Amino acid sequence: MKKPKFVIDQMCGRLAKWLRLMGYDAAYFRKIEDVELVNIARRENRVILTRDTGLIKRSPIANGSVKVLLVDSEKLDKQLKQLVKYFNLKCNNDLKRCVECNSELEKISKSEAKDKVPLYVYETQKILSRCTSCGRHYWRGTHWENIRSKFEEICYK
Repeated sequence: MKKPKFVIDQMCGRLAKWLRLMGYDAAYFRKIEDVELVNIARRENRVILTRDTGLIKRSPIANGSVKVLLVDSEKLDKQLKQLVKYFNLKCNNDLKRCVECNSELEKISKSEAKDKVPLYVYETQKILSRCTSCGRHYWRGTHWENIRSKFEEICYK
């Protein structure tokens, strides 16, 4: 089964970052008209994630030509649990997508990261990645344990 791709409106912004951390393609738009959101979903075969009950009444959604999931809760943990259950999502531990721009990450050598990450990171981390679009650098720092704990709580309990 192919991994779902998502398009997310302004009502579920935090959800986009966490889906990206889980390795899912999650396009997010802070400001977007409903018509454009529907067009992106149709053109790119994405599922719309929204809390907007008015949006789900639009004809392309109501007639089933565009997939949408009405997110039940305002709370992030409950939103993620709903998606994990509904789409049978897996909580991957690999950094594969940029949490800021949604582009794919590429593994880079330590020498490529020199002078681009803090010295402590350069000296202590073995695995480093860079966003192929915005150039942001990633590594599994101390925050990664918190992310893994959240994954455990959401995906496996």
